[in-house]
Amino acid sequence: QGSIGRTFTETSERDLRRGEGIGVPIALLILVAVFGAAVAAGIPLVVALVAVVTALGVAFLVGQGFQLSFFVVNMITVVGLAVGIDYSLFIVQRYREERLRGFTIEAAISRAGATANRAVLFSGGAVVIGLLGLLLVPSNVYQSLGLGAISVAVVAVLAALTLLPALLSVLGDRIDALRIPFLPRLRLHERTSAGAWNFIVRLVMRQPLISLSVSASLLIAAAVPAFTLQSGISGVSTLPAGNEQRRAFEILQEDFSAGLVSPVEVVVDAPEVSSPAVMAAISTLTGLIEDDAMFDSVSATTNEAGDLALVSTLLTTDPRSPEAYDAIRRLRSDYIPAAFGGTEANVLVTGLTAEEVDLIDVITLYTPIVFSVVLGLSFILLLLVFRSIVVPVKAIIMNLLSVGAAYGLLVIVFQHGIGNELFGFQQTRTIEAWLPLFLFAIMFGLSMDYHVFLLSRIRERYGLTGSNRESVAFGVRSTGSIITGAALIMVAVFMGMALGDLAPLQQAGFGLGVAVIIDATIIRSVIVPASMAVLGRFNWYLPRWLEWLPEIRIEGDLRSDGETVK
Repeated sequence: QGSIGRTFTETSERDLRRGEGIGVPIALLILVAVFGAAVAAGIPLVVALVAVVTALGVAFLVGQGFQLSFFVVNMITVVGLAVGIDYSLFIVQRYREERLRGFTIEAAISRAGATANRAVLFSGGAVVIGLLGLLLVPSNVYQSLGLGAISVAVVAVLAALTLLPALLSVLGDRIDALRIPFLPRLRLHERTSAGAWNFIVRLVMRQPLISLSVSASLLIAAAVPAFTLQSGISGVSTLPAGNEQRRAFEILQEDFSAGLVSPVEVVVDAPEVSSPAVMAAISTLTGLIEDDAMFDSVSATTNEAGDLALVSTLLTTDPRSPEAYDAIRRLRSDYIPAAFGGTEANVLVTGLTAEEVDLIDVITLYTPIVFSVVLGLSFILLLLVFRSIVVPVKAIIMNLLSVGAAYGLLVIVFQHGIGNELFGFQQTRTIEAWLPLFLFAIMFGLSMDYHVFLLSRIRERYGLTGSNRESVAFGVRSTGSIITGAALIMVAVFMGMALGDLAPLQQAGFGLGVAVIIDATIIRSVIVPASMAVLGRFNWYLPRWLEWLPEIRIEGDLRSDGETVK
């Protein structure tokens, strides 16, 4: 098992390096395309790398006192690159817009701070809220990934709010240096009604009910396969073909017992193991195990004190297969009660497979708790930020739609093997047990990112014009390209991880990438404007009995009498 564990660690490190080699250059190219200038494109990448390195240092310190999962480095890197670039992208873009409006460098930084910086702060809070749910699960895997992702998200927010304004102040207009000649320059969105995003939002809002119904139906249909999701833990069979440990395991499985490397141990604790009742129970249990085709080679031993007995058996299948998990559950729920009923013995089952069954059961138990906490805290945050009871309800429904669709596509590609060869993915019998809850926590936070940025621009415009349709069109038009660019960067980072050799990382990268694509396209481009067009002024409805809530404005005070330059 130690050799197999080292192999998983080494393979994940190799996958991480490969993912960085793919994701970072693609992210830089997308940033250049978004900003049209090499210097502006490099700033978000610098901020993200600072966040990643700092968070890795925090993880190193935490790891001195606590055991962390070997996936934590991968998670810190991909989440740090994703949110670090995201936050910087929105702030830099807002700064450039304010300079284009004629404000001085200092005034532009200040106005970006009054809007985009606040949105980053609340978006970071939404990400942390989603990840806090992982800390509720009493599992090393979840707590490791949760601590790693929370630390890098917090550092990314701090870097975006402190380091980034300092860089903008130092660079000033040199941020647009090294322009790419054939790329278009930044334009103010309120000065034009042309462009692809304006066309899309007008088209959607022309028939909002149809747009809403069709897009929601597509996501629900994509989510349906999620009901057949099978949870499990990656075994040796998911290592790359040709791996030494995998070859050795396959030889053991073919010529001996596949469970030879991971025996199942049944511990019998009784005042007197040699008593007739306990010995008869052990004999009965041994017979039941021998009659089960999933078990092989049963043996029983007793300690010298005569108060403990150990019944050892081997599984005839992969210890991490669904059949092995079912065998452990039969052993616990059927065989042991049938054999030891009426005795004073305390009987426990241990071993690798039993530990993983326990982990899956813990995840199943805590999933509704995590969902409730994350949804509840997110509802409160959005209620405070937007002073509307409708906005948080819609946000929760939309995020559940995108996450559900991502679950369904995971099942289609990995469990059913539809399209897996196209991407070079392994077909697996199960989805990683820790992944659905982790995917929910990460994506709920990241989805809130886009939601806060988009709705903050819509509400900012709504406060100036009072027109719901015009404000929605402006919000989508002004954030469409930047949200799409941010989403493409996230997809590049996540897909870099998905192109590795380990099935868990393939599933995580694919699931996160697909969820981001769905959220940035169908959700933000269609469902958000369509639903806001249908609801009209009701979007901002707040019951009178909630009017005592404090007013927290992301938009800040944007009076146009600031310092300008001709």
